[in-house]
Formats: sequence, structure tokens, C-alpha cells
Amino acid sequence: MGYCGLCIWAAARYASQSKHRLAPITSLPPVSLLKPLKGTDPEMYESFRSHCLQDYADYEILFGVSDVSEPAAELVGKLQHEFPQHAIKVVLCDKKLGANGKVSSLAQLVAVAKYDALLVNDSDIRVAPDYLRTVITELQAPNTGLVTCLYRGISANTLASRLESLAISTDFAPGVLAAKQIEGGLHFGLGSTLAFRRKDLEAIGGFEAIADYLADDYEIGKRIAEHGLQIRLSNSVVETFLPAYSFGGFLSHQLRWARTIRASRPGGYAGLLLTYTLPWAALSVVLARGAAWVWISFLAAVLLRIMMALLSGVSVLRDRELVRSLWLLPLRDFLAPFVWLAGMFGRKVLWRGEEFELNRGRLKRVV
Repeated sequence: MGYCGLCIWAAARYASQSKHRLAPITSLPPVSLLKPLKGTDPEMYESFRSHCLQDYADYEILFGVSDVSEPAAELVGKLQHEFPQHAIKVVLCDKKLGANGKVSSLAQLVAVAKYDALLVNDSDIRVAPDYLRTVITELQAPNTGLVTCLYRGISANTLASRLESLAISTDFAPGVLAAKQIEGGLHFGLGSTLAFRRKDLEAIGGFEAIADYLADDYEIGKRIAEHGLQIRLSNSVVETFLPAYSFGGFLSHQLRWARTIRASRPGGYAGLLLTYTLPWAALSVVLARGAAWVWISFLAAVLLRIMMALLSGVSVLRDRELVRSLWLLPLRDFLAPFVWLAGMFGRKVLWRGEEFELNRGRLKRVV
């Protein structure tokens, strides 16, 4: 219940602060957008297209592919045809600099990027027209080294996909906001957006330094923060379009997520056990043998959990699906401790069709 209260407070603070945008800057630097591609994602073309509709004067979009036959490259060609006025390029990134193919591509994209302001986001991210202006304005704030964004999941028409979206809005996003309050600011980045300057990337050893890490977004934020610069959580919230997960696919993704967090933030991972409000409340009822006082506690816990979910999902993320999916919250919450337990004792993850073993955050391909 205490954790729910913390998340409610953190979400209310973010929602309040997001109303006070930074004063607009008349002259913003040109930007290189870096997007490594692997496979295809739902609604991929429309997500690409949203990056070409920005209210921003000067930017280029570089798409990195490890193979010229990459299926998403055809969509980039369509994008170039629709938006000939934009600098859109496909860059062949065929060097393997480490176990993380995405980071290998990013290192090669940075080498050909024209500008010093760099922005990385995942291929499934869709953005609003003011996204680039908002994020780069925030990057100009004093002592800011990186800007990152929260995101909401847009589910496909499967139960498991809705559970994934619900987890993002009612578990992942509140956890990020709570960590920001507990730690006195963010000390990591999110893959939905990483905006930074070339000189700050070079100061931490470039992408080459994290080419073997799974949680590259976490690592780049952590290392920039260790150099004394602030990680800023943007006022801009982006969207990610989720696959039509099967139940097995959903659990596999949650397990990879859990093991990634454990490898990156072991202390924080142990603390997650205290965040499972509904399972603990139900266990209290059982252990207290249904005493009258425990039902009052149980009801209070349920109400706090619902308030936390609604404030985070609706007020912060503006998740339009959340209210319709709220009835799934008990299922998602009672699954979470089992995923946590599985994540606690294993090191193997399945990522982009390949099996890896995690060792202190580093990837080792399983042969």
C-alpha cells in the first residue's frame, strides 16, 4: 500500500510538472535521428511516417540495416518516395561490434550522422508532431545530458497483448516515476527515446562501449549520469504498437524484461517483490483467516492499486485503452510474482529469435 501511495504521488508530480513546459527556443540545433531496423513491427510504416511530420526545421533520419534484404528497408523506400523533401537514408551496418546487433548498428549510424544532436528511438515508436521540438528543447536545459520518454502500449486484438499494454501503463511507468522520486532523479534511459549530444556519447566511450549489453538504453543513461549530467524525463509521451502476442509470447517477453532488470539493477529487482499489492493483500486475508480488520486493509489496498493504475495510465500516459482493460488488472498482478520468481533464478533470454545468456548485463550468444 505504501508503494502504491509513492507511485500516486510520483505520477501526480509528473502530471503537474508536465503542464509547465520549457519556454520555446527560437533556434534549435539540427538533429540526426538514428533508427536501427531488424524485422518488422505492427503499424511500422505509420510509425516511420510520424517522424516525417515533425514541426522542426532541420533533421535527418538514418535507418540502419545489417542486411540489404531487411524487409523494413522496403518501407523506408516508400517513405523516401512520399517525403522527398526530407533527408532519409538507409545505411548498411554490417559490422558486428558485439553481441547486441542493435548497438552495433547504432555505432555505425553515428559515424555517418551529420549533426551533433542525436536522437535514438526504437522502430515501433510513433510520435506526435511536436515530439522533436519538445525533446530537443528539453535537451537544451542546463546540465542536461540525456532526454528520455515514457510510452504507452497500443495493443493488438489478443488478450496477451492487452496484458502487455496494461503492464506498461500500470506497472512499468509507475515504477519509472517512483524510481525518479526515490533516487532524486533518473539515472537510466528508456529505449522509446534517447536524445543526447555527440560529445557526451564520446565521453562514455561511444556505443562501442556497450555493444555487449542487452539493456543498452539503461546503460547509456547510467553512464551519462555518472559523468555528472542530468537525465531528464520528457513531457512528451510516445506510443509503441504491440504484437499480437500469444500467452506464451507475452510470458517470454515479460521474463526477458525481468531478467534484464535483474541484471541491470539487482537491488531494484529485489525490491520489486514489495510492489505486488494485490497478491500481498490476498495473502494477508488468508493468513489472518478472514478477520474483520484484514478485509478493511484488503479493500484499502485494492482502492489504492486502482487509483495508482488510473493516475499513471490515464493522467500521465493518456492510455485510452486502460479503462476497458482494467478488469484484467488482477490477472496481470497475480502473474507478476511468478514472472519475478522465474526471472530471479535464470539467466537465459530469447531476443529477436536468438537465445542469449546474461552475465552482469552482458550478452553471450548460446550456441
